[in-house]
Amino acid sequence: MPLPEAGPTADNPVAPDDQRPAVPLRKQVRRLVMQLGPSRMAATIVFLLVAILIARFSWQMPLIDAAERALYDARATLMAPHVEQDKRIVLITYNDETLFNTGIRSPLDRTLLANALGNIDQMGAKAIGIDIAFDSPRPDDEVLKTQLRAMTTPTWLAYAEQASNPNTIFYEQQKFLEAFIAAVATDKTKPTSVLFRTDDDSVIRTWPDRPKNLPPLMSNALAPVDPAFANFQGNIRFLVPARAAAGQEEPVFANIPIDTFAMPMDADMRAGFAELVKDRYVLIGGDIIDNDQFNTPLSRFTDPITGQHETMIGLEVHAHMLAQQLDNAWSRPLSVPALWILAILIVLAGGLTSLIDLRARWVALAFFGQMAFFVAFPFWLQGRGVDTTTLPTFGWAIGWLFGYAAVGTAARTIGSRQRAFAQSALGKYLPADVAAQIMRDPDQLSLHGERRNIFCVFTDLEGFTKLSHAVTPETVARLLNEYLDRLSDIVLEHGGTIDKFVGDAVVAFWGAPLSRPDDGPKAAAAALAMYQAGEKYRVDLAAEDVPPIGMTRVGLHVGDAIVGNFGGEGRIQYTALGDSMNTASRLEAANKSLKTGVLISAEAAARSDRDDLVPMGRVTLRGRAQPVDVLSPRPDLAPEQRARIAAMVAAHSAGDKNAYVTCATAAQAEFGQDPAIMFLIERLNNTKNGESYVLS
Repeated sequence: MPLPEAGPTADNPVAPDDQRPAVPLRKQVRRLVMQLGPSRMAATIVFLLVAILIARFSWQMPLIDAAERALYDARATLMAPHVEQDKRIVLITYNDETLFNTGIRSPLDRTLLANALGNIDQMGAKAIGIDIAFDSPRPDDEVLKTQLRAMTTPTWLAYAEQASNPNTIFYEQQKFLEAFIAAVATDKTKPTSVLFRTDDDSVIRTWPDRPKNLPPLMSNALAPVDPAFANFQGNIRFLVPARAAAGQEEPVFANIPIDTFAMPMDADMRAGFAELVKDRYVLIGGDIIDNDQFNTPLSRFTDPITGQHETMIGLEVHAHMLAQQLDNAWSRPLSVPALWILAILIVLAGGLTSLIDLRARWVALAFFGQMAFFVAFPFWLQGRGVDTTTLPTFGWAIGWLFGYAAVGTAARTIGSRQRAFAQSALGKYLPADVAAQIMRDPDQLSLHGERRNIFCVFTDLEGFTKLSHAVTPETVARLLNEYLDRLSDIVLEHGGTIDKFVGDAVVAFWGAPLSRPDDGPKAAAAALAMYQAGEKYRVDLAAEDVPPIGMTRVGLHVGDAIVGNFGGEGRIQYTALGDSMNTASRLEAANKSLKTGVLISAEAAARSDRDDLVPMGRVTLRGRAQPVDVLSPRPDLAPEQRARIAAMVAAHSAGDKNAYVTCATAAQAEFGQDPAIMFLIERLNNTKNGESYVLS
């Protein structure tokens, strides 16, 4: 694994971005395509295609669609037109006070409605839309029917059917409603659809579809509609009061209690009230708490006056739709080709941004400029009357990131190959990580050494020499290279430095040329991983027609060593010299005697940060005089089992014969099939009071 970049110091200068020559973008793209290779190129193209699909269809994708709706609601709210009260439309409503006064809640008082209609009919309204479904009988039905048949003002009665609105009306109600409307239908009194469509999050954002079996939608029925937009299903343009921000809210549509028009009126009184409805579209319905309330894009944010997330009654939604129709304010959706083009351009922009090789301030400017586009452009479109309910703004951001990642990864792959090629020359003489450091600081290519505290690892593959005599030289080379590749990868993945290969043995260390706080844990993890890789290699070879090999034995020790470049001007080797290297080598060899796979000295174990180590007693290594306490990682044992083995060794070291005998007897019964533990007990039986076992 290449060493991490060192920060700029006097010994390791780094050229600032401002002094680095920029590589033209066109040249980078051409080089990327030529050097990437077919498989990498195919993967990059697939990744870019996925990014384009996300940038195009994010409204249809789970989870992402929630973000798209939230962003649309923000656009619809912040870019909503601020208007004075619309004098063309008036709402006349049953409110909670009306219900309290009449003592009738459901169905609503129809005598009250009949009286109000009688007065309104003589006040010169353009049309009347009644958003009340007469789907249940009341004793005063005939009073209302008589008035509806007598209406001279175009009057539209709410109609709903179970097929298109199953959650609102059931079959018997629909039949009663149809009979009621049939009984009052005239040239002036007709049914109208009050169907709404909400998104999956129960928010009304768009005009509903118009099923052929339903009468015209209320907005389309009340006022003439441009035939080109008779089936418009784009976004509803919701309006907000012009003075809401100043705390002087005047509602967009006047809302008058129906009681005002239901009282008995003479001609003079009727004339006085006529100015409230004359030449206006009158919408009659309920404004009742917890009834017929809908979430809209405006509901996502708190109302500036009430501080609440306000819902909107269905009657007011009809009013907003009617006002949009009267203003001919139909939003224009972006065409499908335009959405595809934008998706492709945005993903390409992300990819090209990853290749920009300019000064840092220009890179930052390009990045923040594109981020500003993602934020501002959708709002600009919303303000220009473009329907952004299908605009994949969040998908654009994700697509851009995917494009950036895909092309950036491909570019880094090329860069890694180029660096690897440059390092290969040095790699003939030096470890790859040292070569990488020297590439950054060529002055380090000099003959010198220094004392460092390092973790040393030695490995050896049992039985490979025998295998080499039984197969062809080509097979030996292939098998050895594959084996060394596996172990080398583990060393590099764990941040180690490969010192050398000695036949089938790997020598590596941690703590030089760079020292890191986690060298101990990484070295211990690598030691175990190398043993496990060797075991897997044995399994893999079992499927081939070659003689079997033995286990990979690993030794780990920590201590001082002289580390540096040694040799001459014509030949340099980066290596470590010292007693710690010799001890690690002896530990590796001791595995054979102790019937273990990995041995770690007590000094290295203390800094390994591992809780799966099992003490394997005190031994005197071959050629050494000083005893060494050794441990072996045993992740295959439960913590309780490891604790019992540790207690046994501790009792032996303390000279507590009774405790030792008890522990050893239990361990023999429990670990009778474990050769390493059984040999540990045998060694402890042959020594006393923590004496070391001499390996001959």
